[in-house]
Amino acid sequence: MTKITIAGGGLAGSLMAVYLGKRGFDVELYERRLDMRKNLISAGKSINLALSTRGLNALEKVGLRQAILDHAIPMHGRMIHDPQGIQKYQPYGKEGQYINSVSRGMLNILLLELADELPNVKIFFEHRCTEVDSEKGIAWFENNEGISLKVKSDYIIGGDGAFSAVRLRMMQSERYDYSQEYQKHGYKELTIAPKNGGFAMKNECLHIWPRREYMLIALPNPDKTFTCTLFFPYEGPDSFASIKTEADLLKFFNTNFPDAVPLMPDLVEDFFANPTGDLVTVRCFPWVTGKTILIGDAAHAVVPFYGQGMNCAFEDCVELDVCLEKYLPDWKKALDTYQKIRKPNADAIADLAIQNFIEMRDKVGDADFLHFKKLEHDLCELYPHSFKSQYEMVSFTLESYVKAKELGAANTRLVKYLIEFKLEDRIKDAAFMEQFFENFRNNNLQEYV
Repeated sequence: MTKITIAGGGLAGSLMAVYLGKRGFDVELYERRLDMRKNLISAGKSINLALSTRGLNALEKVGLRQAILDHAIPMHGRMIHDPQGIQKYQPYGKEGQYINSVSRGMLNILLLELADELPNVKIFFEHRCTEVDSEKGIAWFENNEGISLKVKSDYIIGGDGAFSAVRLRMMQSERYDYSQEYQKHGYKELTIAPKNGGFAMKNECLHIWPRREYMLIALPNPDKTFTCTLFFPYEGPDSFASIKTEADLLKFFNTNFPDAVPLMPDLVEDFFANPTGDLVTVRCFPWVTGKTILIGDAAHAVVPFYGQGMNCAFEDCVELDVCLEKYLPDWKKALDTYQKIRKPNADAIADLAIQNFIEMRDKVGDADFLHFKKLEHDLCELYPHSFKSQYEMVSFTLESYVKAKELGAANTRLVKYLIEFKLEDRIKDAAFMEQFFENFRNNNLQEYV
């Protein structure tokens, strides 16, 4: 039986263990942390995540979709909070389209439990990957007592995150491309408490306080709290470096997020006690070297501003499983196809995530941008077969990220063209718009100028 070792028991690693276990392989999953099913520990990174169509598709294939949705909170759009506390709502897509706020820990636990049910999957906690021999298929793990374990496999999968030990070893091979790019911003998690036993704000949306150089966001949790994340520069007049005291913090929040402060009784304690996280984009290639394979953040860490990190990682698992189904017993062809399909898509969503940070931080409160989004939304509703926004393609379809990036950019130009040449009042004229879509695709727009 083919033996596969997976380094990293987080979301991507545990889901991949389920896929491979169901395929009949002998799977061993090694995780450096304690067993979160038995210990109250951090799931790592953010407390909750935005689960959308790609992630749901991956969970559907292993029978977990409904179990996750039973514990999720639908978010139908953005609620924008201006500096005076006035709120404006922006729907994400058409009626019935929404993303889901889910607990990272809960999702990870359900995946680990599902993997543990498979007789050919074994899970080892408190085992940190320290070394890998890509050519021989050997991985070394060290347990919490400092004892080293040597594991020989047919293949090793690195699902061990943005600072992957498996990838570190792969990078030592010849002609290996690797880059990491840090944002000038970091992030800190805060909490909005329940109010009178219920949610303190509307829970069917993601809340954003955009302030150009920084922003605060909030996602709802089943316990009626909101997990807030402050995305903030490291240096500068308004930055982590500038807030040194409780007075500094309260002055800053009361000035910039006045409607949020009364909802955050533990603001001071959370701000100074919680760690500051980095925002990094990792790109590398190849994802397959010898007997080692990368998935998830180990292959393509992205910043969180499109809510696609987990969804993209889960899509890796789906694509790898599809390639194995299609090409085995030819492992070489299966793995080469996997990386060639996924690499361009990972690069595309990395670009879009950075682009969306600028949109969320700088533009969502702008009147012209709100006008643009209203027209875009109307086009999506009126002509679903001819027009899809970039956000809709990324979050609510299985269209490739590459195509979503290309078509989304084109459709953004289309909306801007309608505004520039004052054609908005004609969007309900189906005959006119059918011809306009055709002319736009053929770059034949002179008659509208």
